[in-house]
Amino acid sequence: VKVLAEAGADMNALEHQAYDVVTIASVANDVELLELALDSGASAKNVTSPYDGTALIAAAHLGHHQVVGLLVDHNAPLDHVNNLEWTALIEAVVLGDGGPDHTQTVKILLDAGADQSIGDSQGVTPLEHARNNGYEQMVQLFQDNIK
Repeated sequence: VKVLAEAGADMNALEHQAYDVVTIASVANDVELLELALDSGASAKNVTSPYDGTALIAAAHLGHHQVVGLLVDHNAPLDHVNNLEWTALIEAVVLGDGGPDHTQTVKILLDAGADQSIGDSQGVTPLEHARNNGYEQMVQLFQDNIK
């Protein structure tokens, strides 16, 4: 990545499935590569993937909380809605397992100001999904952050 960046490569280029280096590093939970890419001019704001998502949504889905924190620090769009009509918060709950990694992901997103009132295509909010799944620690986080 460093050599490519120094040679003038487009650090925001998308590969054939519409993924960029930031999303690829985020999905791989490769913090070192992600930091290098971001420091080399890649953006945490890109809309990527066949789902019109973001690296933040992909990392939240997988519970990669260190990556989520780094992306938040680099101004990733907190409330982007992908073509499944899900945000990073929704993905962390719906596709997560309710364990410590996904719970920490939710905490980081809420602390950063993610809008928990944005529901899915049925209008179900992340809090309601957490309740339905029995994720009590997440429920408490959402309740503590109701404004």
